[in-house]
Amino acid sequence: MKAFVTGVNGQLGHDVMNELYKRGYEGIGSDIAPKYSGIADHSMAANAPYISMDITDDRKVSDVIKSVKPDVVVHCAAWTAVDMAEDDDKVRLVEKVNVDGTQNIANLAKELDIPMVYLSTDYVFDGQGTIPWKPDNKIFNPMNVYGRTKLGGEKAVVNTIDKYFIIRIAWVFGLNGSNFIKTMLKVGANHDEVRVVDDQIGTPTYTFDLARLLVDMIETDKYGFYHATNSELPETETGFDKNGTKTGYISWYDFTKEIFRQAGYKTKVIPVTTEEYGLSKAARPFNSRLDKTKLVQNGFKPLPVWPDAVKRYLEALQNNA
Repeated sequence: MKAFVTGVNGQLGHDVMNELYKRGYEGIGSDIAPKYSGIADHSMAANAPYISMDITDDRKVSDVIKSVKPDVVVHCAAWTAVDMAEDDDKVRLVEKVNVDGTQNIANLAKELDIPMVYLSTDYVFDGQGTIPWKPDNKIFNPMNVYGRTKLGGEKAVVNTIDKYFIIRIAWVFGLNGSNFIKTMLKVGANHDEVRVVDDQIGTPTYTFDLARLLVDMIETDKYGFYHATNSELPETETGFDKNGTKTGYISWYDFTKEIFRQAGYKTKVIPVTTEEYGLSKAARPFNSRLDKTKLVQNGFKPLPVWPDAVKRYLEALQNNA
């Protein structure tokens, strides 16, 4: 199998390329940069064929993908700077990347009659309530530009092709690039205490684990919408496990507490509300709970529990330091 992967300079695209290599598949990576600019490791992502491609350039997309002749396209490229997306001078650019760019990819998937994987987000929903969002939920009402454009990308895929996997994720972290864990490790190392939001609820997604699932998916024809974050710890009567880690869905505060516990930090974590925290230009969802039962129903292996993902990620950071 030959896979064309967009966004390989980002967290997920990097790991998808590595997972393809592990399974003996051919991966061709692309991103907008003139050359690969991710972490300089010895992985497939850093050493595989790389093609510079602006996904908003429909002619370039057509020329590149037709020349590659892939069996599947894994579309990881996206505008993900949520707050910057709210700037008046950036809105159209975000739309061009997340909607028009995705449409360009979908058009070629249709022309070549190949499956397409599109990575989406919990931000397509309105972020309210406490009930986990199901993958086939039809009520959206995104609360910011990023969510609206990612929903636009979903619609571009669904309205163009039949053979698609649309996977919604949340709170992403990986080796290649910046993320919440890396930020908290830096802050925690230089401060005695940190204030972290405690009223936005969900679970994180380790790109290493997600990449494995995505390659599992493209080995099948079980197309459709899915939700995929790392699994929650089974609920307990106390709401915590033996390590004091929150069970069930968690907040950013709970996430930070576990990061610091595993990293051996003594930094005090102070829970605050979204309103008390302030700062964010874009509205953030209070409810990022994603229902992942459809994965099991369709025979896919769920992502491991999130504290285990944090453990493996911290080890990977050490090994790549």
